[in-house]
Amino acid sequence: MDAQSRGRADGMDPADQWVLNPHTGDYELRLNHSGGDSDAPSRTSGARVPHSREPVREDSGGRRGDRRNTPREGQGSGPSREVPGQRSRRSANGARGQESSGPAGRRSRKAPKARRKKALLWTGGTMAFVLVGLSVGGYALYQHFNGNLNTVDVGGAGNKNVFDTDAPINILIIGTDKRTGKGNEGYGDKNSVGHADTNILFHVSEDRTNATALSIPRDLITDIPACRTKQPDGSEKVIPGTRNVRFNQSLGQEGRNAGCTMETVEKITGLKVDHFMMVDFNAVKELSTAVGGVEICLAKPVKDPDSHLDLPAGEHRIQGEEALAFVRTRHSFGNHGDLDRIKVQQQFIASMIRQMQSDETLTSLPKLYKLADAATKALTVDTGIGTGKKLASLAQELGKVNTKNITFTTVPVKDNPAEKTPVTVVLNPPKSDPLFAMMRDDTSLTEVKSKKKAAKSKQDALLKGPKAASGDVRVDVYNGGKVPGAAQATVTWLQNEQGVLKSTNKANAPAKAAKTTLEYAPNQADQARALAAMMGLPGSAMKKGTTDAEGLQAMVLTLGDDFKGAGTPITGPAKVPTDIQQANADKAECAK
Repeated sequence: MDAQSRGRADGMDPADQWVLNPHTGDYELRLNHSGGDSDAPSRTSGARVPHSREPVREDSGGRRGDRRNTPREGQGSGPSREVPGQRSRRSANGARGQESSGPAGRRSRKAPKARRKKALLWTGGTMAFVLVGLSVGGYALYQHFNGNLNTVDVGGAGNKNVFDTDAPINILIIGTDKRTGKGNEGYGDKNSVGHADTNILFHVSEDRTNATALSIPRDLITDIPACRTKQPDGSEKVIPGTRNVRFNQSLGQEGRNAGCTMETVEKITGLKVDHFMMVDFNAVKELSTAVGGVEICLAKPVKDPDSHLDLPAGEHRIQGEEALAFVRTRHSFGNHGDLDRIKVQQQFIASMIRQMQSDETLTSLPKLYKLADAATKALTVDTGIGTGKKLASLAQELGKVNTKNITFTTVPVKDNPAEKTPVTVVLNPPKSDPLFAMMRDDTSLTEVKSKKKAAKSKQDALLKGPKAASGDVRVDVYNGGKVPGAAQATVTWLQNEQGVLKSTNKANAPAKAAKTTLEYAPNQADQARALAAMMGLPGSAMKKGTTDAEGLQAMVLTLGDDFKGAGTPITGPAKVPTDIQQANADKAECAK
């Protein structure tokens, strides 16, 4: 019996048991609340809050019970099933909510917003993701949401921490084509083990001022690396890698789990994925209904016999089956291809974000609870964020991003030249490489004013000024990155291609380095600028000392994990390359 259908023996509706805690100013769910509590708020309507389950012990990793650490049906080991042929691809959707203030308590205090709490409720899949500001607290509520979640241990593929305060956050949203849920008999492949059908890499900047949502086509031809998966009995199994296959085979095929998809994304983009969130496409119906419908705009009437979408031109509020039909339709917009459908899905996601932030949603505790409950029931996540408290902690970081600074884009691709009649796509390196480099450098796709940008400008100023001749540059090169032999390869390139004859290979650095750095003395600034120009170093790599160098002292170049190869610039472009598709979460657009 699910949470919504469980009743209480005393006949009391748990939705009437929200109680104001005078010491915190927050509403809490008190399931043993008596009718005579003078602090009880007026009754809320429309939300049935299930009674608390018995407390569940957590192990040291925060995991709850065996069920939560067992891969969902179809994602474990066992006979593989070939990926179905070309068919409709599902959508990806997401939203971010803002805080809503709780009522003031009896004691005087600062504005109620100072006591707000958030809970992160992301969902991936045909809708992609949802971030909801939830101004309620309490152990019972967290335990209820914990019980909704399913988790998968992805081992070293993700981040064991919820987030790192001094680093960007990368979350992979996965929507599978696995068919589950009542009323979904007509959708998907009932025998599918669940492949990576819809995929969005959500990159949140280090300073939390902006975010980029990167859609990855399911039919992108790529290499899938070997990956290690946890089996139901606790053992580990290595799934061999494969070359030149569709991206969607990174999940489900050969028993691959979401960790394999995360590693495939890293191989493509160079971005380390911290966490994943996954659902099947049934979530679009449940969540669009929970939020009260999503507003869309059609530039022309649509009547699609395949998805069953039948709407006149103009503005509409859609939910349930109609919302699912909208994000699934492929023959109604643009060139009737999947890339055009991705654009429509991004418009739907942007509208969902705006709906999450509307007063209509944020001021309704019943609606927020209903949405939170539906989202967590739909979610499968990695163990790093596998509890309500961990999701709430992550929300406090992600909730800092302003909607106007969330940009949607798609991996730049082109038709597969190996196919006479193109069905799949391949990367378009002249466009995809600069875009990936911008994301790796944490460069926003929108103009953002921030302390980080001011600091970056100060660092970039170190690159401006006179440059020394190549023959006058002295540098010792250390390898602190992942590329074997990088120091020698760089020295060879500097000497043969750039004329830096006074460069020396110092082998491995004393410690690993995430970023490439160039340490130099004030009187070596002209040498540093010359070397930075050759290497394509960003201003952040420049580490200027405080005392002048003496004699023939050399600068110190330490290659980090961001080093890709000799002659390949370390930094990405400052602006988005031309013709890169973009959509802003703050602007409404009509599907064409």
